[in-house]
Amino acid sequence: MTEASAPIQLTSADFSHGGSIPRIHSCEGENLSPALAWEGVPVERRSLAVVCDDPDAPRGTWVHWVLYNIPASVRALPQASRSATLPAGTQPGMNDWNRTGYGGPCPPIGRHRYFFRLHALDCVLPDLHEPTKAQLEAAMEGHVLEVAEILGTYKKSGGTR
Repeated sequence: MTEASAPIQLTSADFSHGGSIPRIHSCEGENLSPALAWEGVPVERRSLAVVCDDPDAPRGTWVHWVLYNIPASVRALPQASRSATLPAGTQPGMNDWNRTGYGGPCPPIGRHRYFFRLHALDCVLPDLHEPTKAQLEAAMEGHVLEVAEILGTYKKSGGTR
């Protein structure tokens, strides 16, 4: 049973679903994570996880952000979320730059799509020691109650670099 009759709704105050992600959230700007908010999560959730990735990357899907064990009571992540400002208990994972934290859009060519996904889980995961997206997905298997996503796009200014 969910708090709302509709599925989870994941939104951002910084861009609309399918819209352009502002430069401030990219490698050309301040590389700040966008604000995310959600409602309608299942009441039986015990924790939440966020993954952001770019399936249009030339070498396959590129992971930009991995967070897990976000407390079930949390309803949003503010813009510019960093390890020191994340809700207590939230654990970071490893992005494809081999570091924790958010890494913003930085497509080498063209306009890319960035999927931010919120996973509602029926458990709090053990300490996975900065997991990759694949490691987190393996740990979440069988524990995902529902998933919501918001899609943003980004193209570097100044051509195809």
